[in-house]
Amino acid sequence: MCGIAGIIHTDGPGDVGSEMTRMLQSMKHRGPDSAGYALYGEPTDLLVMRFKLADPNETGDFDFSERLDRSRREVESRLSKIGATVDRMHGESAYAYRATFRYDGELKPLADYVENIPGCEVLSLGHSLEIVKDLGDAQTVAEQYKLDTFRGTHAIGHVRMATESDVDIAGAHPYWAYPFSDVAVVHNGQLTNYHQWRRRLERSGHRFQSECDSEIIAVYLAELLAEGTGLETAMKQSLDDLDGVFTYLVVTEDNLGMAKDEMAAKPLVLHEGTDMVVMASEESAIRAILPQEIDSYDPYEREVLVWSR
Repeated sequence: MCGIAGIIHTDGPGDVGSEMTRMLQSMKHRGPDSAGYALYGEPTDLLVMRFKLADPNETGDFDFSERLDRSRREVESRLSKIGATVDRMHGESAYAYRATFRYDGELKPLADYVENIPGCEVLSLGHSLEIVKDLGDAQTVAEQYKLDTFRGTHAIGHVRMATESDVDIAGAHPYWAYPFSDVAVVHNGQLTNYHQWRRRLERSGHRFQSECDSEIIAVYLAELLAEGTGLETAMKQSLDDLDGVFTYLVVTEDNLGMAKDEMAAKPLVLHEGTDMVVMASEESAIRAILPQEIDSYDPYEREVLVWSR
């Protein structure tokens, strides 16, 4: 079933961490297995990399702490070897880390080099994007990663019910559009031509860390953006190229967009205010942060909308 949510402040930063937590927690019944956030802070000249070195189900292994310590030191070493200057690296949980560093090279070789460390997966990489996702409901994840203090301009989130894959972080949303900076997607629905697009994108040199079709949407859009296509145009093209029943939200460094397929079977409720735009699978999620009387509506079939911060 799952639930998706998005928010963008159009007049400056807001408390997107706590706002997204309240929105996602109100939809806990749609997906209690995992919760995920793609949060956008103010861009800086530093790159921010969120990565994990293990899964939660490995924490009981007898050599877990020693193995993660070796892996963390290897990540720092490889960043230095590839030409990055590490500013800070710290653990966000027993297995998840956040690193900031200066780097002027291409992101793909860096991500590939780091991910070649056994158990390592780069969750996000960019100047403002930070993807945080873990097992449990939104309140549990927010407390674990101290997200209530996160201020930023826009965010998307997802609560997941694992119906076709394992309950693990690899299957949790959102997904970073590897290897493109600051692009992420959440999605409710299913692509019927997933394997066709996966093979096509893999032939172009992209890697995928999961079997989730949301990851396909993220890379598909980012590749068009890298070729110079505008976000709205790329999203409209996706409605012709991607088959299935779906509603998705995409975020870039400056924008939040939503798209529905031609049947519009997957729900999304939207509110456009004077200084913020909020959307979610259920109106209850919007009410969680805007309890006053508001106007909301359901976007139409094949509708594409984009907002800028």
